[in-house]
Amino acid sequence: NVFLSGRRDSNPFATASYESEFTESIQHPERFWSKAAQMISWSKPWKRVLDNSNEPFTKWFVGGEINACYNAVDRHIEAGRGSKVAIIHDSPLTGIVRRVTYSEIFEKVSKLAGLLARLGVSRGDRVLIYMPLIPETVMAMLAVARIGAVHSVVFGGFAARELCTRIQHAEPKVIIAASCGIEPSRIVDYIYELNEALTLSTHKPSKCIIYQRKGVSIGDLDPQRDMDWEEAIKNAESAPCIPVDANDPLYIIYTSGTTGEPKGIIRPVGGHLVMLVYTIRTLYGLNQDDVWWTTSDFGWVVGHSYMCYGPLTCGVTTIIYEGKPTTTPDPSSYYRIINDYGVNAIFTIPTAMRVLKQADPEGKYGAEYDLSSLRTVWFAGEHLDLNSKLWTEQIFGAPVVNHWWQTETGSVISGTSVGLKNPCLDTDLTTGLPFPGYNVQILRKDGSVAETNELGRIAIKLPLPPGPLSSLYKADDRFVKTYFNKYPGYYDTMDAGYMDKDGLLYVTARADDIINVAGHRLSTLAIENIILSHPDVAMACVISVPDEIKGEVPLCLFVMKEDAILNEFLIAKELVIMIRENIGPVAAFRHAVAVRALPLTRAGKICRKSMADLARNKLKKISSTVVDPSVYDDVEEALRKLGYCKQHN
Repeated sequence: NVFLSGRRDSNPFATASYESEFTESIQHPERFWSKAAQMISWSKPWKRVLDNSNEPFTKWFVGGEINACYNAVDRHIEAGRGSKVAIIHDSPLTGIVRRVTYSEIFEKVSKLAGLLARLGVSRGDRVLIYMPLIPETVMAMLAVARIGAVHSVVFGGFAARELCTRIQHAEPKVIIAASCGIEPSRIVDYIYELNEALTLSTHKPSKCIIYQRKGVSIGDLDPQRDMDWEEAIKNAESAPCIPVDANDPLYIIYTSGTTGEPKGIIRPVGGHLVMLVYTIRTLYGLNQDDVWWTTSDFGWVVGHSYMCYGPLTCGVTTIIYEGKPTTTPDPSSYYRIINDYGVNAIFTIPTAMRVLKQADPEGKYGAEYDLSSLRTVWFAGEHLDLNSKLWTEQIFGAPVVNHWWQTETGSVISGTSVGLKNPCLDTDLTTGLPFPGYNVQILRKDGSVAETNELGRIAIKLPLPPGPLSSLYKADDRFVKTYFNKYPGYYDTMDAGYMDKDGLLYVTARADDIINVAGHRLSTLAIENIILSHPDVAMACVISVPDEIKGEVPLCLFVMKEDAILNEFLIAKELVIMIRENIGPVAAFRHAVAVRALPLTRAGKICRKSMADLARNKLKKISSTVVDPSVYDDVEEALRKLGYCKQHN
């Protein structure tokens, strides 16, 4: 074994305080991260902790070599924990529950890695993965990492055109896909979408490895191009872990850009693994006997960080749930999973709880389940309103912790570190204190530092800690221009917020979600927070709409509770009064209208920008990630009543 053992059994930070950790991380970053890096296993120690000679292309653990798959799988088996359950897969639509051990993952991953190597995939090559919420998706990611290649996972909800765009940009040598995905109302034919994408694409992979979901849907394979996963690995030799440089890419993940060009985030393997293990221990306060449930998808960054690499590297059992909060089959699902598997912490998004609250406001579906194992509910990914937070704490009987991060960072920027002493008081809707390594500042437009409680642009003083993106794939210039040119010496988060006198951070909106009403900058999310406190409102979204006098003004689309006392017109009238009383006439808030539902992505996020575009007649297409596109017809009709969408066909 060429890998140096890292500490995996205990939390070496259990007695550390937040204050001491944060201070050391900013004042002595090399010493601090060198200590944290000892929790993972290296095949070759680093020669230099930090090289910032070519900022912002910062390098961590220079000269060190590592393998992500070894850290997530092999080292646990070598420590005698191969029989431990690594993954629990719960698929209510198929009625299947699988418990997959570290030893089983090792057997399947090493064989799949051997098959990839036989197909000519080697260190630095790209492999695209197009798969749903099943354990084999994790195995595919780990197999690619095992041989030092780079994976790019595409969300299974994306149709052929989006898939094609990513294939052409990443130029994968091999594609790994499943035969299908499952939605409550349909089977999603992945083979059809893959075939369509490859017909459109100018880049063709040498082979496609297809995992056939027997019992759900078997796809027709192209005999020249496709290989059946299970048949092909029977004759494959097991591949060993190939050490790679700490600053080599582990994966490319595509995120939304504004230019139409794909924006591929490159994640450096060494720094990322260090940060993931450090966050699992100190932020989330988990140990290897815990059960952790992240309600995301592998196509998104949360799936990479906290369904796959983070928990598995720490030896924590991770749950993969292939279902919905309220419809697979009913609102009991979340309670059942906590009860059945003894879940200790959940990481989800506020919309999941708003949907659950709308369907089961009194939590009656959870009455028969034991939720006593649950220590914490974590929220991130979108704005948290106070009503949803208080409801979740009451129904689930565990504290809610709001935290904030981005696809680009790959892990937390600010939060309450429950694994450290004296983390902070998680009051109201704060996203907590800056996490160790993140020197967060609030900046004005001219780059000067804002006062306490002054709304501004959230920026992070360089250098960034280990783990965030090292660049954009094939676009170093765009990387610098997008994130670093606006505020020299800082990483621009493009989010807006403020800090209070205690140093607590409040993220109020994406910078795009700030409405400029006649020169007054207002957060749409602050308005939403007030609206969601109305007893008859289940969900709400505030968008900006054009106004001849003020430039733009806020407009609210809301969904009524099923047992609402008032009718939609009285609710709308009360909402206008509430905003006037709480924010003032400056908000110019005059329009609120009821809709049947709001457009949500499969990840549960409200599609705010698309509705604002619709109001301006600028909505060119509806994203394939939207669960129910027909909702836009209802939204358009509501907007028309108020004088918008006039030319929309």
